[in-house]
Amino acid sequence: MRHLLALIFLLPLVSLASAADYYEQLNLRPLPLSALLASFNFRSNTSFYDFESQNFRYFPRSLAQILQHAGTRELHLRFSLGRWDAQSWGTRPWEGQREGGTGVELWAWLESESDEEADEKWLILTNALSGLFCASLNFVDSTRTTSPIMSFQPEGDHPASSIPNLRLLHGVLPKEVVCTENLTPFVKLLPCKGKVGVSSLLDGHKLFDSSYQSMAIDVKPICPRDGDCVLEIEQTIDMVLDMERSKRTQDIPRPPPSRDLQCDTSKPYSSPNTCYPLGHAVSQEWSLSQVLGKPIKGACPLTDPEIPPVCIQVPHSRSVYTSAGVQQIKNPDGTSRCLTFDTEGDVDIILPGPDADDKHGGNSTDELIQSPTPLIYAERSFMGHGQERGGVQAILTNPSQDTEVEFIYMESLPWFMRVYLHTLNARLEGSPGSQPAMIEDIYYRPAVDRARGTQLELRMRIPPASTVFLTYDFEKTILRYTEYPPDANRGFDVAAAVITTVSPRVQSVRTTTLLLNLPVPDFSMPYNVIIFTSTAIALAFGGLYNILVRRLVAADEAPSPLARAKLGKLVAKFRSKKSTQQ
Repeated sequence: MRHLLALIFLLPLVSLASAADYYEQLNLRPLPLSALLASFNFRSNTSFYDFESQNFRYFPRSLAQILQHAGTRELHLRFSLGRWDAQSWGTRPWEGQREGGTGVELWAWLESESDEEADEKWLILTNALSGLFCASLNFVDSTRTTSPIMSFQPEGDHPASSIPNLRLLHGVLPKEVVCTENLTPFVKLLPCKGKVGVSSLLDGHKLFDSSYQSMAIDVKPICPRDGDCVLEIEQTIDMVLDMERSKRTQDIPRPPPSRDLQCDTSKPYSSPNTCYPLGHAVSQEWSLSQVLGKPIKGACPLTDPEIPPVCIQVPHSRSVYTSAGVQQIKNPDGTSRCLTFDTEGDVDIILPGPDADDKHGGNSTDELIQSPTPLIYAERSFMGHGQERGGVQAILTNPSQDTEVEFIYMESLPWFMRVYLHTLNARLEGSPGSQPAMIEDIYYRPAVDRARGTQLELRMRIPPASTVFLTYDFEKTILRYTEYPPDANRGFDVAAAVITTVSPRVQSVRTTTLLLNLPVPDFSMPYNVIIFTSTAIALAFGGLYNILVRRLVAADEAPSPLARAKLGKLVAKFRSKKSTQQ
């Protein structure tokens, strides 16, 4: 009885300690041109003792067993679609650290004593994750796998004794189509399974109708100075919603009437026949149930109560209406506020239009909170013409007027793009001192046909207010007949380039993917050959079979028509007698 009472008194302490092992948060940030950034963040951890003893509370068991079986010490998985418009939207969320290239991107640190053992564990990991997330990660073979040297660094706290045995492997599938089949297992990894809390807003229709979406899963060990080491999993979803499209209720979108358009008449090319849309806060008017399809279904009971479930970045002069039982906590910086609630009912958030702010004493002329300018702008495209050779051009711009940027540029190219490294050229424009582009270090691993792709890493510096044009040439390879996909005339997807800034701070940028056109044979010729061959065989076989089977007789030996008529009468008479007897 004494032990039972002690256990009862300890239950609140155990539940309180467990609640601190998981938290979730939704960050809303209005963007120019009637866009809204919704960032979902879910974080949970488990101790290494629980991990080894298979005692899981908030860490998903299905993923933990895969990591344990494959010897994975740190994992980063990305599902991305769309393009982040850095010119209009500013810095990427999470400094680009939770962003991946278009399609599926995966990199992990595996504990192994040799490269062959690391390749075997990588094969186990990709096949297991392919089944868990309903993705095509099993197609990440040796031709799509690289071992970056400078671009990626471990984010977790690894013991110094285990670092020599850690192998980094990176793979990408730029052609992978991210869909609801990937979102469903993502939500099932959460403790509340999307039933309550901010995860209840995750809907495939809204997520994949957005202009940009990215799903990220990061697993890493964390060793605080004043505590025991834990294994942390962080799941992130970022999506940019077009509010005008998200709020529509019609299945077939129709253009708004001209009287409802809000145009910027300050443009010199503005006229009664043209309209340039406004990008100010006066066009921001939405509610959470409109843009995401439904309100928040209460608060998750497992989350940390000290972390506000929702934060929104709007000026304090703007009014924000919420459901009953929601408390607003305004940050001292005057640019954001957080909402706390513990109700079990639905929670909705409404950002009224400028007319409502004027009625309540607000200032309708307040613009959106400007996002910080990225350290670097990046563009990439193909050059040249023809089906034999081509070129790649990357335009890297430093928008700062007084800060030099140091970064690492990485390309993972398919083996059928044979790069000519001697044609690599970096040209600098815009620098006041006409300084040459500084390439400090180069790592180049050439491709091997049908075995591995090309890996190129450059460590560079860009002076303030300058642009670097990075170019190189390559040769296109003619593939075998069986190596072309069914949609060969569409082209082949080339993975996005990864740009990681080193100084003055760490940011990550992915360029858009490229579509490479290779020489394609005439696939109608095999069809013509098959048809011609089949016709010739049919004619030859038909004639030979006719000669062997048909009996040839003289004309006078053939039975006369009269004899055939008599024979028919006899057969009919025989059949009639047989039927009467029965």
